[in-house]
Amino acid sequence: MGCFVRAAYPLMLDVSNRLVVIVGGGRVGARKAKGLLDAGATRVRVISPAFCESLPDGVERIERPYASGDLQGASLAFAATDRPDVNEAVVRDANGLGVLVNRADVNEEAPGDFTTPAALREGELVVTVSAGSPALAATIRDGLRSRLDRKWAMMASAMRELRPRIRDGGLPIERRRAAFRDLASDEAMDVLERDGIEALWTWLERRGNKT
Repeated sequence: MGCFVRAAYPLMLDVSNRLVVIVGGGRVGARKAKGLLDAGATRVRVISPAFCESLPDGVERIERPYASGDLQGASLAFAATDRPDVNEAVVRDANGLGVLVNRADVNEEAPGDFTTPAALREGELVVTVSAGSPALAATIRDGLRSRLDRKWAMMASAMRELRPRIRDGGLPIERRRAAFRDLASDEAMDVLERDGIEALWTWLERRGNKT
């Protein structure tokens, strides 16, 4: 269970080069580590006297209890132990350093700064759900899974190549915006699914979005 942040600003954070510290090597910490790695994190440090078998490879393991100073240099911290006093210390230290912290257990006196929503990933397409309850958010996420159109995920993947072409092509900003609106249309997704990315690029140019 995690704390519920009443006033929450949703965002997608690039964690690829940020140091993230997870305090707690149990199942909760392992889930946090896996989610971070799936999101592209490359600097995940887990501090715990012991580690569960499900803790993924690719994280730095520090096998000892949490100590003051362990959050130095971190951008994000996760207090994920089964000890409220340790989690409270992590939150206190994070607040002192200006490090955003997530607390796995509920404590209104010393809550964390953010929660992690339920996430549905299909390639480059990421859908997240926050609903005031982790269980409810997971139920909604799972209900959305069967309703996703595969063409949305295809276009999201294609945007990795198309966005730089449009951005660096010398078009005025209004034409760039129009190009992105065109690519979000059903017609564009049908062209991509049927004929591929180069045919889609030709289709886009014919609509007046020439570089």
